[in-house]
Amino acid sequence: MSDHMEVWIRAYSIPHRVAELACKAEDWGFTGLLLADSQNLTADIWVELALAGAATSRLRLGPGVTNPVTRNPAVTASAAATLQAETGGRAVLGLARGDSALAHIGRHPVPVAELEDALEAIQGYLRGDEVELNGIMSTIQWLPDPDLPKVPVEVAATGPRMIAAAARHAEGVNLTLGAELERLHWGIDTARKAANGNISLGAFVNVAVDDDREAAHELVRGTVATFARFGTEGAPTAGPSDASRRGIAPYQKERHGEAGAPHAQGLDGEFIDRFAVAGPPDEVRDRLLEIRAVGIERLIIVPGSLDADPKALQKSNDRFASDVLPALLGSGLGRL
Repeated sequence: MSDHMEVWIRAYSIPHRVAELACKAEDWGFTGLLLADSQNLTADIWVELALAGAATSRLRLGPGVTNPVTRNPAVTASAAATLQAETGGRAVLGLARGDSALAHIGRHPVPVAELEDALEAIQGYLRGDEVELNGIMSTIQWLPDPDLPKVPVEVAATGPRMIAAAARHAEGVNLTLGAELERLHWGIDTARKAANGNISLGAFVNVAVDDDREAAHELVRGTVATFARFGTEGAPTAGPSDASRRGIAPYQKERHGEAGAPHAQGLDGEFIDRFAVAGPPDEVRDRLLEIRAVGIERLIIVPGSLDADPKALQKSNDRFASDVLPALLGSGLGRL
């Protein structure tokens, strides 16, 4: 097993913040930046990703994640290919069934079979293939430099059917199971059994660094509620622990990602400590190294809730970059 892993940071698409964060993430040594796609809660991700791409030279970029409803598969493939062209091959495409983006337009997450069909179509478009969509055959005719690699597609997944579909059709699976090793072991085994070959394995993990454990809890409280809820809707009762199966409902989708929401305020410290990685830097480092050791190659840290204090969030990210990130990257340096 490699002594280092990819480390990405996932953020919200907030105007005037994304490009600055991208520059910092690149300086710190992060592998990439992902933006959550939720049109009623945050700004347009592709505009902000383009700005981030123009402000950086190495950082990889993409949605974390988009869905096949608010953005048609052909539109998504074209946007990802555009980002790939404009950044010289630094794009990645994160896809999932949809959550808050759909809830705010009166839709539910798409069924697994529908997501799988969309995934196949997007992969075909990105390869330059002719794709049948809604009874019409089409290609993305403008695909630019043939020397650029195809945009890799990674699917965020929780339940066994979605993990298996992602493993069959995507380049990567990003598990949304929290930080508990038992749950991650189950997700990794599920993906590997379904994969047609090698599959790249990642995990979204809620992370906050603060010597004050309660302050760290508050920073991630809103996104812990969001990600833990995915487990109640998809993960099986056998295998993973039950840490995400209490204290989540009723979930107020109009307050998605907010630490101040009642469903988030109802989470106790024990719950957050089990599902997330939040606390002093040495503890955060050690737990994330354990996650690397079980076979996770790509860690996507989710560092704060939608309503997090920007200064507190910056402080946590600074501590992560200086005190945790070097160990994950196998480097003796913090900021580059």
